[in-house]
Amino acid sequence: MKLISWNVNGIRAAVTHDFLTSFKTLNADIFCIQETKMQEGQLELDLPGYYQYWNYADRKGYSGTAIFTKIKPLSVKYGMGVDVHDHEGRLITLEYEGFYMITSYTPNSQTKLKRLDYRMTWDDDFRHYVNQLAETKPVIFCGDLNVAHEAIDIKNDKSNHHSAGFTDEEREKFTELLASGFTDTFRYFYPDKEGIYSWWSYRFHARDHNAGWRIDYFVASNSLQDKLQDAKIHNEIFGSDHCPVELDVDLK
Repeated sequence: MKLISWNVNGIRAAVTHDFLTSFKTLNADIFCIQETKMQEGQLELDLPGYYQYWNYADRKGYSGTAIFTKIKPLSVKYGMGVDVHDHEGRLITLEYEGFYMITSYTPNSQTKLKRLDYRMTWDDDFRHYVNQLAETKPVIFCGDLNVAHEAIDIKNDKSNHHSAGFTDEEREKFTELLASGFTDTFRYFYPDKEGIYSWWSYRFHARDHNAGWRIDYFVASNSLQDKLQDAKIHNEIFGSDHCPVELDVDLK
């Protein structure tokens, strides 16, 4: 089974930058996107063979997630059931026979870390949410998690030490999440691989210089480790400031 996650930084803009060609080329069984930046009715995507599930933010042109899947889920949940988090369209959970599939767009702590306290609350509540699900069946979650976990996951670690997405607090929360029973699938296969990133600032020609961050992930319950087949980061694909990430897993 091929799973794809991509922060498209505005699906309407991405469509004008060949999103549909990339979508067809990747040919995922489940394709998760983040930062759709749209409201219901603003775009109709013709994706034959896929069920579509969208979670829109209350605020127009902001946040938002979607999942396109060839496999019809048993149930669909929007948000995590915590009101303070569930107005920005950041989470969709699909339930399947053998696992839960989640797309997540984790809040950014923003400039001067003005949203760091809220981010800490989100991280705690999200960890609680996925661990509750994991008591029933394994969980795979993906998305723009807005944290570069280790120095190897960012080009300029020293100059960004206190930047949003690379603070000690955010990195420690991700460590805590993994320690609760989850695997960073890319690092599972490539523990020492350097220079592989999934996001580059639009400023200073960052992508040309590969001055990036790895902040897009597939994370899976530890119980699925023997079913993991490969993880990929498609930095050859353009159309957003992020690139797609992939997990190949045997869930038959």
